[in-house]
Amino acid sequence: MTALAAKFRDGRLGEQLVADGMITREQLAEALERQRQTGAFIGEAIVALGFVKSSAMGHYLQGVTGFPYVDITECPVDEQVARSIPEHLARRKVLLPFAEQDDAIHVAMADPLDLSAVDDLVTRLGRRIVPFLAFQDEIIQVINRLYDMRQAALSVLDEIEDASSPENDLSVDELVGLSEGAPIVRLVNSIVHTAISAGASDIHIEPQEKQVRVRLRQDGLLYDQMTFPRNHLAAVVSRIKVMSHLDISERRRPQDGRFVCKHENGREYDLRVSVLPLIFGEKVVMRVLEKTSSLGDADMLGFFPEQRELFERFVRRPHGILLVTGPTGSGKSTSLYAALNLINDSTRNISTVEDPVEFHLQGVNQVQVHSQIGMTFAASLRALVRQDPDVIMIGEIRDRETAEIAVQAALTGHLVLTTLHTNDAPGALIRLQNMGVEPFLIGSAVIGVIGQRLVRTVCTQCKEIEPADPVIAQAFGMTIPEGAQFIMAHGRGCPRCNGTGMKGRTGVYEFMPMSDTLRQMIVQNASAPQLREQAISEGMMTMRECALRKMLTGQTTPDEVTRVLFSEDF
Repeated sequence: MTALAAKFRDGRLGEQLVADGMITREQLAEALERQRQTGAFIGEAIVALGFVKSSAMGHYLQGVTGFPYVDITECPVDEQVARSIPEHLARRKVLLPFAEQDDAIHVAMADPLDLSAVDDLVTRLGRRIVPFLAFQDEIIQVINRLYDMRQAALSVLDEIEDASSPENDLSVDELVGLSEGAPIVRLVNSIVHTAISAGASDIHIEPQEKQVRVRLRQDGLLYDQMTFPRNHLAAVVSRIKVMSHLDISERRRPQDGRFVCKHENGREYDLRVSVLPLIFGEKVVMRVLEKTSSLGDADMLGFFPEQRELFERFVRRPHGILLVTGPTGSGKSTSLYAALNLINDSTRNISTVEDPVEFHLQGVNQVQVHSQIGMTFAASLRALVRQDPDVIMIGEIRDRETAEIAVQAALTGHLVLTTLHTNDAPGALIRLQNMGVEPFLIGSAVIGVIGQRLVRTVCTQCKEIEPADPVIAQAFGMTIPEGAQFIMAHGRGCPRCNGTGMKGRTGVYEFMPMSDTLRQMIVQNASAPQLREQAISEGMMTMRECALRKMLTGQTTPDEVTRVLFSEDF
């Protein structure tokens, strides 16, 4: 029995959990029996039985034990720090150094009360050790992931016999042979699985002059993951092309494909692959999409109460077009899926046309666009409107034909949900006009427009709160009323957020319902600024105001608001 398990062997922690309503007394009895059988401490037993999530238990134990808790599966691990101890020690003691900060090594430990292990680390590393409490299974999972990637990389270096051959000199047969070799397969698999485990949205494999850089996009920003020699690029790219059913012999033109990956968590992920020739070789970008992602209700999108009310009013209309606008990566598809979840029931025929189908929704008829065989958005939409739909979701309006079919569907009794690439809500109406849709049709069909962006949120684990600074608020054009309880927050940086102080993202929105005045202005060919001015006079909260409100309630920071919104003129 570990020291931590012994500390809680009398069940006092369990009794506290019962008193706090986290578990029932029957569940405690079952967890205590599991503890006696396995030797784990009571918190691990409760989590293993599924009574409490690890994140909730971890934060609870942080207060009870006095050791800071870290979710090591979400925390970026500094590979150089982790490799400072041998693998056998990490596995035997179930611990992992994961970060270096203020001349100290941060170590995730299943048993932070194991003083002999701490003393051993001090002797080996010659540094001060800061123990963090982490769950045993999660530490082992990260150790496996870390050393699997390391071994794959080392295998590539050791086993590829043609490492010194310029990639342009390799024949197709040689490329196929390299791509099917065990080291390359392990390396590509480990890159993909590491990205999924880290919650990355994109994987970038970028050839440079002497090496290849692998970066992962997390919460909208790119972070370095690893590098490998450039003379292995051809084999890695060829492996990805084979998986994506692309032409392995074509290295001069861009190619697009996709493949499905099943992760160790049991979930399936769809990876969209784009290959682009650069001066030092082919760059690969893979978009990671969970096929069976469980999208929450609209509350999880970060709406304020009045925005949530408008959102429900839009999606419960029997007919009309709801437009969601914003640049790539601003969460438009997530908003549309949340809308479909809100109205999805057995009384409605809900159909979608998407490229690609990013998430699978139970009870929704989803059509995948295949432009190569003539199944474009417009062609798919024409067929779909003959399928007696009640609600139609169009992944994106890209051309006049699709726009006109969507408008006609809205005018003939269908609710149409779709997206456009514009900077703000009023700009979407002008964009439809520029596509060639008649203004009177736009005014009749559109019921509302949502403009949105995503901003990073302050890490909850290292969040620090202070009263809002009136000077900062005034710099953003806001005045804090006297006596108002506004705050500002920042993250001081911790392992969970990789020292950035930011973890996760939330949406900032502007909702523009279509009024009679706005419809009349559209028919009169009003400009986007004129439409914006009128919408604001009718009570529209702009994205700027929404972001500042989230800043003054401690959800995000002034720097993040400036980064996302104030580079544009709103």
